[in-house]
Amino acid sequence: MSSLRLRLVLLLLLGLGVAWLAAAWFTHAESRHEIDRLFDAQLAQSAQVLLGTTRHELHERIEHGDDEIATSHEYELKLAFQIWADNGLLMRSGAAPFTKMGSESNGYSETLLNGEPWRVLTRWDARHEFMIQVAEPIAGRENLARHITLKMLLPTLIALPVLALLIWLGVGAGLRPLQQLKQEVKQRAANKLEPVAMTGVPEEVAPLAQALNDLFARLQQAFEGERRFTADAAHELRTPLAALKIQAQVALRANNDVERNTALENVLRGVDRATRLVEQLLTLARVDPETITLGFKPVELQGLAASVMRDLEPLAHAKHIEMALEVSSACNVFGDDAQLGLLLRNLIDNAIRYTPAGGRVLVVLQSIGGVSIEVCDTGPGIAAAERDQVLQRFYRISGSGEEGSGLGLSIVRRIAELHGAQLTLSDNPSGTGLLAKVFWPAS
Repeated sequence: MSSLRLRLVLLLLLGLGVAWLAAAWFTHAESRHEIDRLFDAQLAQSAQVLLGTTRHELHERIEHGDDEIATSHEYELKLAFQIWADNGLLMRSGAAPFTKMGSESNGYSETLLNGEPWRVLTRWDARHEFMIQVAEPIAGRENLARHITLKMLLPTLIALPVLALLIWLGVGAGLRPLQQLKQEVKQRAANKLEPVAMTGVPEEVAPLAQALNDLFARLQQAFEGERRFTADAAHELRTPLAALKIQAQVALRANNDVERNTALENVLRGVDRATRLVEQLLTLARVDPETITLGFKPVELQGLAASVMRDLEPLAHAKHIEMALEVSSACNVFGDDAQLGLLLRNLIDNAIRYTPAGGRVLVVLQSIGGVSIEVCDTGPGIAAAERDQVLQRFYRISGSGEEGSGLGLSIVRRIAELHGAQLTLSDNPSGTGLLAKVFWPAS
């Protein structure tokens, strides 16, 4: 039953079969009802004729055995009758018994004669002197009803196989757009993500085709992003690796320990820079998939911020930078605690790196009209013209004096977007420096 075509054909044939059986039952019931009415009327007519016949004429018909003449037609009435008076049975047909076949009241009744059901009509004459009972077998009525029903429904029954074939062909023609869509998608190359043509697509198939087009668009966007990411990563890794090679060559060619140690220190710094770059590249790759939203849960930001600040305390202490955390009220958001911790780490780490020695980094959590995380520093800040550019991957501000990969704020923005928040950069309202704010609207 994996074939949609076969399933539709079987369902349609099942429906037709049920309809045919219902029609057969209804036809048989109506035929039997009409036959009963017709034969009852004939019984009444026969009784009326017998009542109007003289006793002498009835005696002559019985003596000559007219009622024993073989029937000449399959639907001819096979009658049995009795005529009764006060002094008993006056006459009867050969098929009639010597006892009353039915009740003595005017009307119809049913009885068993020779083990078979018969329909009996009892009639009295106008002066209530003679009672006549006329009977016929019920089997003839049932056989006639079945015969009529079969004659009426047999052509339909014979036509069912032809109808099944026509349904099979019709369903196949109706499903042809699905076959065409399947062939078009099947024959596509892995890198061919153009939308499926919607011309001539039936209304029932259009949602599927549109969903495929949406999927192709998302895949195209994802592939383009991966290609850009790979190209940018390769470009960014090429520089530190080349620098490492040069410093290693300098160390090999050094004529004294001072030059060799200097080159090796440069190699260590280059390794640290390359390690940080690779870590951030891997981090960015992890936060790109949309499936991160599946593991969201309530996150308490105060404890998370305090934990991140403790981890970064050695870096701040080395530069004699004061760090502080201010919380105006309980701040909870719905998200992934690991990713939000990464967001806070990048914001605070950037603030520490670009704040001169002896500066201050302030982290503020508040829930006014929504939930916000603010990281303020006393560094050089970012010019308004460059604030959009620093959110792009691998963009670094020239002359900042700090080595970096240009991925920190890009990672922060991506995590904020996945959590339904917005990252904004502005001047520190308390003086020089930068204010980085991540805001969740109240909704």
